[in-house]
Amino acid sequence: MTLKFEVSGRIGRPVEEVFEAVVNPEKLSGYFTTGGAKGRLETGATVSWDFHDFPGAFPVKVVEVEQNRRIVLEWRGDDSDGEAGGYNTRVTMRFEPLEDGRTLVSIAEEGFRDTEGGRKASYGNCSGWTQVLCAMKAYLEHGINLREGMYR
Repeated sequence: MTLKFEVSGRIGRPVEEVFEAVVNPEKLSGYFTTGGAKGRLETGATVSWDFHDFPGAFPVKVVEVEQNRRIVLEWRGDDSDGEAGGYNTRVTMRFEPLEDGRTLVSIAEEGFRDTEGGRKASYGNCSGWTQVLCAMKAYLEHGINLREGMYR
């Protein structure tokens, strides 16, 4: 069995603005990647994300980008069981415009191994993606970076 989860939230901005806040590395660095993001999210690209709470930049493979609708990423699963070979998990972000001008953002991640380390990683990432939605909302609606100074 592989583990997966999905979180979602409503952002009080049009879908084009919310989508751009994810694909644009400068904007993404304003609320999410505390150590910075390098490279625009475009189909086939490999970009770099860095976080102060998980030191060291790491690669993120962009599998697919559907303008203002969907982003599919793959990155290394953080499985601390020490199993050889490693593996990637898949993140799918969906953006849905709502009638009132807001955007529903859903983030799903799947592919974690059903091991102690895989479960721990999936719980951590589920919490992390929830934090991202909160930080995105605060940043886009109020210009506040919730993650600034939170980790270092």
